[in-house]
Amino acid sequence: MNIPFLGNRRQKPGAPDAEGIADLLAECELLRSLASREGVRLDDSAASLEELDQVLPRWRDDEEVLAWLGNDAGLYLGTVIVRTVPGAGWEIWPNGQPVVRLASGREFDVVASGQEWAASGVPELSQLYAEVAEA
Repeated sequence: MNIPFLGNRRQKPGAPDAEGIADLLAECELLRSLASREGVRLDDSAASLEELDQVLPRWRDDEEVLAWLGNDAGLYLGTVIVRTVPGAGWEIWPNGQPVVRLASGREFDVVASGQEWAASGVPELSQLYAEVAEA
């Protein structure tokens, strides 16, 4: 069956498309809420990563929030990379872990990086972005 407004898609039924996955991973609700309360606008730009690095880490006293926020920070970092670095895209490892794959083939575990940032602030998200964007 050819339905014009759907386009000519030859995807397995029920298989998510790359754009749908990217949109899902970009949600980062907890991080976006925290950033909004701090006056930081997350617009998927490298500049917004710099602004996040300047937010006072009030979340470090709450272990539950810390874990979720670290996950969101990593996914947001990945979203910025995928949307601004040519050839970068999301890859899902067999264990379900989302990573960013660069055009060079190098994979970057953004969630682990986000969790480190949330726990200690080091390395900064903007620094991680700069390193990946140069690669």
